[in-house]
Amino acid sequence: MTTLDEPDVLSGTEDVVEEHDPATRRRSSPWRSRLVRVTSVLAAILAWQLLTAHDVRLWLRFDTLPTVTDVVSAFGTQLQTDLFYLDLGQSLIRILSGFGLATVVGVATGIALGRSELFADVLGPLTELARPIPAIAVVPVAILLFPSDEAGIVFITFVAAFFPIMVSTRHAVRALPTLWEDSVRTLGGGRWDVLARVVLPGILPGVFGGLSVGIGVAWICVISAEMISGRLGVGYRTWQAYTIVDYPGVFVGMITIGVLGFLTSGAVELLGRRVTRWLPRGERA
Repeated sequence: MTTLDEPDVLSGTEDVVEEHDPATRRRSSPWRSRLVRVTSVLAAILAWQLLTAHDVRLWLRFDTLPTVTDVVSAFGTQLQTDLFYLDLGQSLIRILSGFGLATVVGVATGIALGRSELFADVLGPLTELARPIPAIAVVPVAILLFPSDEAGIVFITFVAAFFPIMVSTRHAVRALPTLWEDSVRTLGGGRWDVLARVVLPGILPGVFGGLSVGIGVAWICVISAEMISGRLGVGYRTWQAYTIVDYPGVFVGMITIGVLGFLTSGAVELLGRRVTRWLPRGERA
């Protein structure tokens, strides 16, 4: 027999379920997450200032590092020079050139390796042999192969980004359900229809996962290459600051590299979310 209290109990249960739903909780407090992130960065900066300003010397020697105020002062000085922006532009040109080329070649190679058995037999072993080699180890080869340092640095950046993109694309192609391709072919579609309507849309999440990894690895290698054989760029300028014992300048270079990497990675992830808006939220994440 039902009672008047039963609807209230059920209603209360629904409220509890909604309160404990993680998705609802995430959507209701975006500013809280942002506040926590900003606070963590500010806390790290404050700890840095306190440890270096008071010459704390524990297991780590913070008394040898520049303070936050020293770095900020050096940053302000460099922002007023044309050389800083020249280095910035040079590094961006190198990363965009190498990463853009790696995106095109890596996606095309990944699709071919995943779709063509002959292509996988011919080039698959070569890619697997070359993949474990660190891109920075290719610097001597790039110096020998290319007539200019600029082309060599772009090549190193391309190699660094190529393999994460290629591997992610290949795995995404092989993970596609065969039912999708069979459906298109049943409706009269050909090879290009399958590629345009099934393969390319279906692999987008995997491709952008590879792009996110590739852009990070590309920054590591382009900065390292600039330190070894460059004549301009943020990496070259950071190494020069170290050789003349300009430690605030070293930290300026490190922070600049971090900001550039953060912005470019964020741009790739934002583009990925825009392109894959048709996916469910969980798969897109």
